[in-house]
Amino acid sequence: MARDRSAMESAHLSAVLDALDDTDARAIITGLEEPMTASEISDVCDIPLSTTYRKLDLLTDAALLREGTQIRADGHHATTYEVAFDEVRIALTENRNFVVDIERPERAPEDRLADIWSAVRRET
Repeated sequence: MARDRSAMESAHLSAVLDALDDTDARAIITGLEEPMTASEISDVCDIPLSTTYRKLDLLTDAALLREGTQIRADGHHATTYEVAFDEVRIALTENRNFVVDIERPERAPEDRLADIWSAVRRET
């Protein structure tokens, strides 16, 4: 069943607000200065690993974090996370609806290739 655009925008707005309202999620955002694994994030932010995974899901569902892949020589690749926005703006439209606008940094070509690899990995 298809959802109408306003319902999808409302769900996205709700996901962003829920993520930004969460203390641990904000700690993850501010602690991520470079791509890190969940274990590294857990250590840096002093958040239990099980909680870290839940918060990472919350942040990626809200499109505030980007997942990547850390290629390892042993073949056991790791998922990495990085902040996927520079700015979040919430506005009230003329129709009295709230909209969220997420400004994203420009991606380098090698980063876009890594995004494709991550998408392929998730599909398999």
